[in-house]
Amino acid sequence: MANHSSSYPILHASFNQNNSGFVISTPDGFKIFDPNTGRLCYERAVGGFIIVEMLYSSSLLAIVGAGEQPSLSPRRLCLFDTKTNAPLREMTFLTSILAVRLNRKRLVVVLKEKTYIYDSNSLAILDTIDTVPNLKGLCAFSPSLDGCFLALPASTTKGSVLVYNVMELQSHCEIDAHLSPLAAIALSSNGTYIATASEQGTIIRVHLVSEATKSYSFRRGTYPSNIFSLSFAPSLQLPDILAATSSSGSVHIFSLGFDTNQRSKKSSSFLGSILPDSVNDALDPANHHVLHNAVSAGVRSYTVVRKVDKVADSSSSEFASCRAVISLITYNGYFQEYTLSINNQNESSWSLEREFNLLSFHDRNLAARHL
Repeated sequence: MANHSSSYPILHASFNQNNSGFVISTPDGFKIFDPNTGRLCYERAVGGFIIVEMLYSSSLLAIVGAGEQPSLSPRRLCLFDTKTNAPLREMTFLTSILAVRLNRKRLVVVLKEKTYIYDSNSLAILDTIDTVPNLKGLCAFSPSLDGCFLALPASTTKGSVLVYNVMELQSHCEIDAHLSPLAAIALSSNGTYIATASEQGTIIRVHLVSEATKSYSFRRGTYPSNIFSLSFAPSLQLPDILAATSSSGSVHIFSLGFDTNQRSKKSSSFLGSILPDSVNDALDPANHHVLHNAVSAGVRSYTVVRKVDKVADSSSSEFASCRAVISLITYNGYFQEYTLSINNQNESSWSLEREFNLLSFHDRNLAARHL
């Protein structure tokens, strides 16, 4: 997630495709961390970068300068090798680069009104997508080669999203998700689901990509809020959990795993009998778990669900409990990791496992303070 405001010490933060590593950039350079240990794996202090994207745990990075130095133009994409500390290839565009996404087969470069698709190995251009003005560089990418989709805003006046098949190089569908323009988009890693939030930030909707049909509507809150990030759990099958952060300072976790029995229970209630399914889902708090005041209100933050473990109930096919590992990066310079435990009664508890300052140390062997 890029942040083009100079009010934060962190300009950009992103996890790699399987959440096994993350990178932050500051006006001085960028750092790569191992979230499992908190270890600082790599550091390069050569100036500011607005985009630093990893390719899994490889030595390849896609980096874009913040423009504060002539050599770090925001119009230049550099493919950089951390092993040799040298650029492998540079590509210059006519306007500023707003987002970059990549996997082992495709490289995606998002500009204000155009998005370019390249072959990751040869860097041959494969397609150009003309888009509506995308000033924020909003996009989402599912890195799985079997369900490799790219999502881009399809309107500046409403919350429509274009879903494009990056491997087949063709448009897959267009989804009208919200009445207001989009503020955040996320695709599950396997390309099954797409989550969207509008500039209102009160409702988060999840659509099934294959059918372009709505599966869930979640109410984040009653009052408008800026959605800073959306992220699915990295499931190899159906995603279990969707995480969101907003300007309220809270972390929101939504469970996608409730079954048809829960739906039928809702429909038998008084409200459920008179409200349509989408509204009914949005009003149901059973699948919504909130960590209040995780971050000071207004501070930009970015969260991912790094791991989900389920414990099955031996007496039935339902799960007895769920344990999720939630990592949070704040743009004022902190990393936090929580464990969220949910039992089969939908009761949840949060535990802060680790926290450290991303900006104040240079020790490559010990970066974490265990709590």
